[in-house]
Amino acid sequence: MTTIGTTIGTAEWVMARCDDLTRHSARPDALERVYLSPEHAQANTAVRAWMLDAGLDTETDAAGNIWGRRAADGTPQRPGTPGEPALVLGSHLDTVPDAGRYDGMLGVMLAIAVAHRLRDVPLPFALEVVGFSDEEGTRFGKALLGSCAASGQWDPGWWEQTDAEGVTLREAFARFGLAPERVSDAARRPEDLVGYLEAHIEQGPVLESADLPLGYVTTIAGARRFVLTVTGEARHAGGTPFSRRRDALVAAAHLVTRIEELARATDCLATVGDLRVEPGAVNVIPGRAELTLDLRGRTDTGRDALWEQIAAAGHDIARERGVTFEVAETHRAPSTACAGRMRAAVVTGIEKATRVPSGAVLGLWSPAGHDGMAMDAVTDVGMLFVRCRDGISHHPDEHVDPEDVAVALDAFTAAVLALAEEAR
Repeated sequence: MTTIGTTIGTAEWVMARCDDLTRHSARPDALERVYLSPEHAQANTAVRAWMLDAGLDTETDAAGNIWGRRAADGTPQRPGTPGEPALVLGSHLDTVPDAGRYDGMLGVMLAIAVAHRLRDVPLPFALEVVGFSDEEGTRFGKALLGSCAASGQWDPGWWEQTDAEGVTLREAFARFGLAPERVSDAARRPEDLVGYLEAHIEQGPVLESADLPLGYVTTIAGARRFVLTVTGEARHAGGTPFSRRRDALVAAAHLVTRIEELARATDCLATVGDLRVEPGAVNVIPGRAELTLDLRGRTDTGRDALWEQIAAAGHDIARERGVTFEVAETHRAPSTACAGRMRAAVVTGIEKATRVPSGAVLGLWSPAGHDGMAMDAVTDVGMLFVRCRDGISHHPDEHVDPEDVAVALDAFTAAVLALAEEAR
C-alpha cells in the first residue's frame, strides 16, 4: 500500500502517511477522529496495511488497538505471541477536535518505519508496533482508554460513560464489533514485554528555543481533571438588584482568574477549558455554571497541593457570593518517570543521530500526558521528543520539519538497537 514516490522506512514516507490519515475524519473541514467511530475503523485498516508492508503480522485487540509484530528472527508473528518478550513501539491514532496531523500519528508512523528498517536484522527480542485507539479521551471524557486496556487497568465503572449523543461506552463497543466482556483479553503481561518506546512531538517550545531537533523525556506529568459546578439562582436580569443576586457565572469567573493566579505561583499548569452556563439567556441571571479544570504537575505532590488551594478558593468564593460549589473528579493519572535504561537508549539514539557531544542531549519533562503513563504499569517506558514549530499542538497549525523527522527516525532506530545490545 506504499504510495508511489515514497519509500517505506524513510522520513518522506512517514510524513506522507501522516497526511494520508487526515482523510479519515468525521469532519470535512477539520481533522477529528475519536474512539470507536467509523473513522477509527478506517484508520486501523490503513495502518494495518502499512504494518503488513513493513513485515509485521497484525491484529486488532479487544479494545480496538491495532498491533503489528515480528519475531526476534524478523519473521512476521501474531501480536501478543507468548514466550518471546517484545519491545513495543507506538503511540495513538485518535485526535482532539480540529486537530493537527502529527500528535500521536507521527509516533505510530515512525514506529512502522523503524520496524521496516530492521525487518532483516535479528534482535534478541520480538518487536511490536501499536496504534492505540484512545489517548485523548475526546469522545467519552476518559483519557488513555486504549493503553489502559493494554496495561490491564480497565475499570468496569467506565462502561456507562456516555458521549455527546448519549451513547454509552458499552454500546459503542458493540457497534464497533467488540465484545465488552472480552476487554480484559487486551491486557499484556509484564513478562511478555521488554519495554515501551514512544516518539512524539514535544507539544511545547523548549526544543525550538534550544535549537535542537530532539530531546528525551525524563518524566510525564501527573494529571487530574475535574468538573466544577457553581450553583446560584436564575432570576430576571432587570428586576433583581445586585444586592439580591446569586450569579453563578460571576462566581465562576472569579474562580477562573483565581485558578490562574494560584497556578502561576507554582511550577504546575492549570487550565479551564470549557465553561457552560444555564439557562444561557441574555436577560436571565445565570443560575448554574459548569467548568472543567485540567491540572498537571511535574510531581503528584505539587499538583495535589495546588488542587487543595484551588478547592479552598472555590469554597471561599462560594461563601462570599452566596452560591454553592461542587466538585467531581473525572480523571487522575500519576506522574511517570521514564526508566533509566530506556532513557539511556533514547539518549544513545539521539547522540548517534545528531552527533551531539556526550551528555549534551536535552532532557525534558512532559506536561502533556501520553500512553506511556498507562504502559508504565506493565513495563519500562521511554520517550523521544521531536521539535514542533512554535510548540503548537492540538491545532491544525501543528507542524514538524521533514529534516527533524529524518533525524528522529535515525535516533529511534538507534535506540532500538541500543536496547538490543543491552539485552545481548
